[in-house]
Amino acid sequence: MPKAAYFHIPFCVNICHYCDFNKVFLKGQPVMEYLACMDTEMERTIQKFPYEKMDTLFIGGGTPTALSAEQLDIFLAAVARHFPVSDVKEYTVEANPEQTTKEKLEVLKKHGVNRLSIGAQAFQPSLLKELGRTHHAGHVEQTVSEAKAIGIDNLSIDLMFGLPGQTMDMFKETIAAALALNVPHISSYSLQVEPKTIFYIRSQKGDLKLPPQELEAEMFEYLMTELERNGYHQYEISNFAKPGYESLHNLQYWDNNEYYGIGAGAHSYMNGVRRVNAGPLKKYMNLVQENGFPYTEENKLTEAERMEEELFMGLRKRKGISSRTFEARYGKPLCDVFGRQIEMLIDRGLLEKDGDWIRLTHSGILLGNEVFSEFISAV
Repeated sequence: MPKAAYFHIPFCVNICHYCDFNKVFLKGQPVMEYLACMDTEMERTIQKFPYEKMDTLFIGGGTPTALSAEQLDIFLAAVARHFPVSDVKEYTVEANPEQTTKEKLEVLKKHGVNRLSIGAQAFQPSLLKELGRTHHAGHVEQTVSEAKAIGIDNLSIDLMFGLPGQTMDMFKETIAAALALNVPHISSYSLQVEPKTIFYIRSQKGDLKLPPQELEAEMFEYLMTELERNGYHQYEISNFAKPGYESLHNLQYWDNNEYYGIGAGAHSYMNGVRRVNAGPLKKYMNLVQENGFPYTEENKLTEAERMEEELFMGLRKRKGISSRTFEARYGKPLCDVFGRQIEMLIDRGLLEKDGDWIRLTHSGILLGNEVFSEFISAV
């Protein structure tokens, strides 16, 4: 039964060069009609797949803060009608710094939002331009300051490395700037060039010069060392938090728990079935208006698939996988199902055992995808 819900706002004022999420330009879009369809989807979904208590809500995109303050107010009121926010432990909204005004922050606070995920990515004007971002460092500082001033102090900053034209000195400067903001959570990801993005088109033309893999690895090593030195615990491969500020919502995914996914292109996991919503706005809205549900894919997971996901999702966490939890969930000892793969990866120095737990080693963190692939189609 879901204890988490994700809501997708696909509108963007501009399109970033690396982004492959479901998104459309904001200008000229039927925003209010779309928000009304999300309201309908929430109502119908809860009727069909009821919940007992919600722990986390997460509004992502796209750019949720591309909505006007009035639109945010209407949407968040709809969320609260279906998911009482007084019971929620963590309520996150993704925020683009240049579009997150004080007025919008006050609307978020009014509706119970208690966490922001702020898309900084980098702090150098040249890199931000390369990424297609339209903010500058001052916008990030202003958003952090204004959020803290109204009482939203559970803040996360998103950073990227392995970017075109990014040097080691630039990345060190970015980490220093992020640390100076004194936020309790930092996420940092290496650039992945995904199909249907501007970067992908440029790479196909041979017009995208990325740092060598050795430099990207050096950046990741520096990230881990410097954040740990400054009191941030690496609780997941790409996520670092001060004690007590780990992302409860993302842990729902990594713990392989069920969740709602509301909005165009959103994914959900309910009653053992993974579902994908229609991505194109018109198709999404038509499906919701016709029958209340926008699903275009439904995949009922086999036990083998669920166990595989348990491994390659759970091993992203630094604490790893609990053998006891695995056996309680699936009725089979972990060593009986994946013993061969685990022992082989331990021999290679990529996994380690610590009592009941199995986790990535330092080398395993650097080669995470190689580790995870060993558990796909392994049962």
